[in-house]
Amino acid sequence: MKSIITFGMLVCVLTSSMLAEEKPQAQTKRSSSESAEKESTHPNIVVFLADDQGWGDVSHNGNTNLHTPNIDSLVRDGVRFNRFYVGAVCAPTRAAFLTGRYHARTGTTGVSKGEERFNSDEYTIAQVFKKAGYATGAFGKWHNGTQYPNHPNAKGFEEFYGFTSGHWGHYFSPMLDHNGTFVKGNGYITDDLTDKAMAFIKKQVQDNKPFFTYIPYCMPHSPMQVPDQFWDRFADKKLEMHNREPGKEQPDHLRAALAMCENVDWNVGRVLKELNRLGIADNTIVIYFSDNGPNGFRWNGDMKGKKGSLDEGGVRSPFVIRWTGHLPAGHEVDKIAGAIDILPTLADLAGIPRPEPKPIDGVSLKPLIMDSASDWPDRMIFSSLRQRISVRTDQYRLSHKGELYDMTKDPGQRNDIAKQNPEVAAKLKQAVASWQKSVWPDGYSKDTRPFLIGYGGAPTTQLPARDAISHGGIKRSSRHPNCSFFYHWTNTDDSITWDAKVVEGGTYEAVLYYTCPQADVGSTVQLSFNGSNVQGKIIEAHSPPLQGEAQDRAKRSESFVKDFKPMVLGKIKLSPGTGPLTLRALEIPGSQVMDFRLLILRRVP
Repeated sequence: MKSIITFGMLVCVLTSSMLAEEKPQAQTKRSSSESAEKESTHPNIVVFLADDQGWGDVSHNGNTNLHTPNIDSLVRDGVRFNRFYVGAVCAPTRAAFLTGRYHARTGTTGVSKGEERFNSDEYTIAQVFKKAGYATGAFGKWHNGTQYPNHPNAKGFEEFYGFTSGHWGHYFSPMLDHNGTFVKGNGYITDDLTDKAMAFIKKQVQDNKPFFTYIPYCMPHSPMQVPDQFWDRFADKKLEMHNREPGKEQPDHLRAALAMCENVDWNVGRVLKELNRLGIADNTIVIYFSDNGPNGFRWNGDMKGKKGSLDEGGVRSPFVIRWTGHLPAGHEVDKIAGAIDILPTLADLAGIPRPEPKPIDGVSLKPLIMDSASDWPDRMIFSSLRQRISVRTDQYRLSHKGELYDMTKDPGQRNDIAKQNPEVAAKLKQAVASWQKSVWPDGYSKDTRPFLIGYGGAPTTQLPARDAISHGGIKRSSRHPNCSFFYHWTNTDDSITWDAKVVEGGTYEAVLYYTCPQADVGSTVQLSFNGSNVQGKIIEAHSPPLQGEAQDRAKRSESFVKDFKPMVLGKIKLSPGTGPLTLRALEIPGSQVMDFRLLILRRVP
């Protein structure tokens, strides 16, 4: 039963039993009439997206340090793309996948402080499939905005269970978002997300409805937490394969990442077995890919770069698509492709219309998948992160610094050949300039979009600390904003603000998530916006310890977490308009006001 909870990151015993890896069970035989009925409907869709898993973090790409038999089975039974490109960091890849457009066009320029949001008028793959009659569900890390119209429920996903931030601070029974309501997770997060995705799939089969199921895991993104069964495989294991710069490897981080990848593989296997058990494996398209290069130095096929880099190792991802009985099993594609192509490809394979309020950049990969593209045209795929841009063709990569590499002869990018090939370099530089002009007609500029309140009649608006700015002596718990909180709030001149825009006015109940020791209870806090305000007093102590360190397998740079308690501040009447939404203290009887994590504005009659 779903229950509303405090902002707790509580460790609990895993409820999912860690079974030994098994191969998917054989497809249950069906009668010819059942098969004909299934074949006449649109295929189901399951999309797995790993987080910070590099091209080399799967055994089918040659890494003997780990074993990923379930992902490898998709390669055996499906189509593998050997040169598939995503963003250099998380949110841009998700924006490209969801919209079919280069992330720079969508307004997604970074991973936090609002830069992870795509523009409010972007149209997503979930909206495409929902319009075609599919049930749509997302289970995991969203990372493309928290407030409407960027929340998953506002972008085509009828069911959402996971978190909207760029990373989460604790992976054992954390607080999660279920359709806009906070609930307590159940065990290790990857296992829990898989449980919920499988339940969703089962329900749609029972209702005889095609489904689009998106499973964006948060592994192996830090914090490096993984259950003992997986960690124990690597704690003392001798690793045979190493990064091209082995001296930069961090052993504990590396081993934890491999263990987390094996946990992901185990959960992929659970879903594949469930598709078999339900008798729908041959009418379900399954995709597996990752969002950027590895989040650390580890073996990655001698490629240059890792997460955050625009070199090959930073933007090349494993990619496989399986549709049993429909796509050529074991087929490999060497032509370049990317996350922007997934939307048009799935719509094409599923035979559904593709409404496009905005033109997309991706193309359908169906001819390559079916091995029928005898005249596939030459193509360029652009990779960018803010103002850095690199471009890849089937033969060359031009780096953001203007270096030119022949990737067919020099896949490790060791020899710059720009001077020896000035015409090729000039052509690609011109292509970069033209692309840059098309995505930023007025030039690149810093994100100044306000956070929206009450958009489209949204019942609640979440305003976490990561989206806020602190003033005065208030400090953030980590330089990484995504799962952070504010502390050291000691002065009435200090404040916390959001650059906000109230889209639909009305009365809102303000709820703060806070911690405060008994000695500091009593501060009076005010929330104000364009002349309207509400104030309340902290009357109840709540001072839990920080959590996460005991479960970490490697030292973290992100914030630890704790159990934040909700407090109803009161009701505030907000009129449409733009300005700073400000939280400040009017009176501080103790040494501090509180530690602050989250503000929720709930629309009331």
